[in-house]
Amino acid sequence: MSLFITSLNSGSNGNCYYVGNNEEAVLVDAGISCRETDKRMARLGLSMEKVKALFVSHEHSDHIRGVEVLAKKYQLPVYITQATLVSGKLKIDPSLLYSFEAHEEIKVGGLTVVPFQKRHDAADPYSFTISGNGVNIGVYTDIGVPCEHLVNHFKQCHAAFLEANYDEQMLKEGNYPYYLKKRISGGHGHLSNDQALEVFTKYRSSSLSLLLLAHLSKNNNTPELVHELFNRHAGSTTIVVASRYGEMPVYEITAGPLPETSRVRLKAEQMSLF
Repeated sequence: MSLFITSLNSGSNGNCYYVGNNEEAVLVDAGISCRETDKRMARLGLSMEKVKALFVSHEHSDHIRGVEVLAKKYQLPVYITQATLVSGKLKIDPSLLYSFEAHEEIKVGGLTVVPFQKRHDAADPYSFTISGNGVNIGVYTDIGVPCEHLVNHFKQCHAAFLEANYDEQMLKEGNYPYYLKKRISGGHGHLSNDQALEVFTKYRSSSLSLLLLAHLSKNNNTPELVHELFNRHAGSTTIVVASRYGEMPVYEITAGPLPETSRVRLKAEQMSLF
């Protein structure tokens, strides 16, 4: 009883996350071009024919850059709120558009997607939890502060993409202008390493087998720094830093009958299933 997950890209240059079972999958955001999405999926042995829906978290370009072309090419249903659609100035065939409400359960084959609102400087931003085969996967990036909804969903995850955008000292001492530093750290921007670590250490369950640290800043963080920080507190959870330069391996997340039997493993040896 498994789900398969990967990041096709994660960072201010583009975000796209894949969650699926053996029959169908969804993408959360399409912030890289359709051509790059196709190439990265193919390199992983994943098929766009199995992708049955695209969920859009908010309208910033690093989350919607490839939405229009991807939807048109694959006639892919796009789940997006009206406010995000308008703010993003997206032109999508109305027959492919589906709106949603906070905490609404959306069925995509054997998958269930639950959106919930987050604090970010966008028109109507959402995070998503995707469930199937007894496994819960969180996609939680672009978060100003860890709200109650994030905490409640994170507690249920067997694996999660969690933003760890910036190191507070690096941001403070860096060359960003003051207004941008305030935008990032002001409560409607991004999660710092320390904020993400607090979510992880205080609210993870014993069934959290994999944490993918996501949306790292190129200038105010390093993969080595954040990986070392989280690894000190990892326990039985595997810590991986999602790349801003390419796709990650596909991970199989399995929920066993008991929390301690939940596990994660690379799916490379069974790519033909996709």
